[in-house]
Formats: sequence, structure tokens, C-alpha cells
Amino acid sequence: MTGHHVRQAAEADIPELVRLRALLFEGLAGTWGAAPPGGQWRQACAGALREALADESARVLVTSAGTGLACCGVGTVDRRLPSPFNPGGHIGHVFGIVTDPACRGQGHARAVTQALLGWFDQQGIGRVDLNASPAAQHLYQSLGFTPHPDPVLSRTRSQR
Repeated sequence: MTGHHVRQAAEADIPELVRLRALLFEGLAGTWGAAPPGGQWRQACAGALREALADESARVLVTSAGTGLACCGVGTVDRRLPSPFNPGGHIGHVFGIVTDPACRGQGHARAVTQALLGWFDQQGIGRVDLNASPAAQHLYQSLGFTPHPDPVLSRTRSQR
């Protein structure tokens, strides 16, 4: 373990969580293209985070630095139909791991991800998925993540 104190986020952390999430999307702008103008998503994100903090099938974990958050990450448990490869039908998903630029390279993302994996282990979740930027793939591979044979296809409808 890295020695970083990882804790469950609190409602008071929501403005910082939204700030970090915005940094995530700024970093992905080169991959996804420029984000649409407007900040309506921020209010919706704050509401969704409030719900996640109260949801037993989700964990929002953070590390702190100074007066703000250094890193955050979210874990959720999704229910799928059982299969021969997943008889319980539960799949964990890690998303939104983002570290403040001033705190990168100090082990915050590793600490948050390890804590989320520990939570999934306590839940008996055998499969955990995540999406990783090319720059972060080495971190997740070092934690045991490998490519999965399930192809991922997405359909996006414009939201008006």
C-alpha cells in the first residue's frame, strides 16, 4: 500500500469531485474531441454523486492533499444475467479515477484503485471492468487488469 489515506467521499466533497471530473474530461478532449459548451452536466453530476454516496452498490473514494482532493474514483456493482462465466451475474466497474495534476505520480490513483478492488473483493465480485486512458493502462495492468474478450460497442444518441 502507498500510505495514502483513502476514505469514502462525503457530501461536502461533491464540489471537489465535480472539479476533478472536469479535469478528467479536459484530459480526454484529445481522444473524444472538445466537450460541448455549457456546464449543465456539472449540476447533473453533483446530483448523481449525491445519489451514489447513499447507494450501497456504489463507492466513491478519495484521497486528500492540502485543502482539496488529490484523487477520486468510483466503483459500482452492476447486475447482469448469470452466465457460465459469471454465475452470480454481478460485475464491478471502476470509473472516474482522476488525480489532480499537482498530485500525479505520487500513488494516489493506485491507492484509490486498490481500495476499490478491496471493496469489490469484500462483496464477492469476481469480475471488475474499467476503461483506461492509454496513459493509465500500465497502472491498471500492474493491478491485474487485462483485456477482456467481450467486445465493447457504443451507441450515442444526441441529447436535446
